[in-house]
Amino acid sequence: MVWFGLVIGALWGAYLASKRGGRKMDMLQYAAGFGIAFALIALIANIIILRMM
Repeated sequence: MVWFGLVIGALWGAYLASKRGGRKMDMLQYAAGFGIAFALIALIANIIILRMM
């Protein structure tokens, strides 16, 4: 679940940067930032779900 969040966040970040007219380094930075953020959200969601079981 965490890897899924990382991949989805990275893809969304790269898409958003390219949509805003960013260059390759901008897309990489957005992809890294969004990937880390989505991975953390997925990790917290995973912990909450496993604690409820």
